[in-house]
Amino acid sequence: MRAIDINSLIDQAKFNSFHWRVLFWCALIIIFDGYDLVIYGVVLPALMQEWGMTPLQAGALGSYALFGMMFGALVFGPLSDRIGRKKAITLCVILFSGFTVLNGFARNPAEFGLCRFLAGLGIGGVMPNVVALMNEYAPKRMRSTLVAIMFSGYSVGGMLSAGLGIVLLPAFGWQSVFYVAIIPLLVLPLILRYLPESLGFLVRQGRTEQASQLLQRVEPSYQPQAGDRLEVVTGTQAGGSVPQLFREGRALSTLMLWVAFFCCLLMVYALNSWLPKLMNNAGYGLGSSLAFLLVLNFGAIFGAVGGGWIGDRFKLDRVLVVFFAVAALSISLLGFKSPTPVLYLLIAIAGATTIGTQILAYACVAQYYPMGIRSTGLGWASGIGRSGAIIGPILGGMLLGIQLPLALNFMAFALPGAVAAVAMMVFAGRGAARGRAALQSAA
Repeated sequence: MRAIDINSLIDQAKFNSFHWRVLFWCALIIIFDGYDLVIYGVVLPALMQEWGMTPLQAGALGSYALFGMMFGALVFGPLSDRIGRKKAITLCVILFSGFTVLNGFARNPAEFGLCRFLAGLGIGGVMPNVVALMNEYAPKRMRSTLVAIMFSGYSVGGMLSAGLGIVLLPAFGWQSVFYVAIIPLLVLPLILRYLPESLGFLVRQGRTEQASQLLQRVEPSYQPQAGDRLEVVTGTQAGGSVPQLFREGRALSTLMLWVAFFCCLLMVYALNSWLPKLMNNAGYGLGSSLAFLLVLNFGAIFGAVGGGWIGDRFKLDRVLVVFFAVAALSISLLGFKSPTPVLYLLIAIAGATTIGTQILAYACVAQYYPMGIRSTGLGWASGIGRSGAIIGPILGGMLLGIQLPLALNFMAFALPGAVAAVAMMVFAGRGAARGRAALQSAA
């Protein structure tokens, strides 16, 4: 009887067509997810005009989806460690796609907010699961890069929201951009057919034959034999228990990751919700304001992929420290009068170091926690971070309501970047200390 170390085989595997397929389907899901999320910032000016909402009311309405995302991440992250990633992802796609389509039929803010909350459950729940799945199958030497490329689909979805908004809003009204969200439901049968289940979950369920077949697709040199015993190194008992996130010296690191997620998501959703409106107030037309949102998400792709590439060659946590510091600086500079090319560049940098950094932060969390509690770790980091996402749109509405100067609005959005940089410095320091302790004990 052979003992097969699944983690080692996956870590050393060569990138092949199977990895391409996992990357494609996970990225496609995230594109749909990003479209459904960013869509609120696209229609916000039109909704405020049609329903006569104040900035504070509009900010509160924008937070409903984020409340849903918080609960979705907290529920579907740990749940997938018990029922499998594939089932959890399927439920989330049905939620976020179905209720985003229903948003187009909302007749008032109450109906709109309810649909956004229910869609948010799926939007928040799917993120930790696709990140965990991609991270689980990615070869170690390119893990950060693949997770970053996959999660860049979020920015592609955001760009699609802004681009379709520019085209559809003037001709067909704000409802039309929500109807597009039916596409994920149409694609769902293909996702069910081709998206693989988590290997770790299959092994824990005793489905050894199915796990062996998947493992051979990951690493073709592996030839299954009768009696093979597949082993998954989890670092702790499986089951997705939240207290496990604080065991084995992980308590301070877990808290620092939560602080970083809180600050990062506050910046991301403050900008995605209010950048078009802030620029509209600064004298730019609605079309130009939506173009700024498109550039923000375009920059995120370069930040995520570039940061992932750098993170695979250096320490990902150190890359995050630098990105958070640059985010604070670039967002602060948005509030000052700049030539248009410089303004576009600053917005792209802000997108790269906020949305892009959020993507890298997911990759960092996925690499930090062992497989048995990976979705739980991702779900709780994302769920705690959602409280920052909830505050972001509300904060923007409050700032616009009291009519602060443009520069102070952006400085308020930038401050969390500095806090997150400090939190990741502490996290990186803890990792370095644990590494030195491991070397000393080995010696």
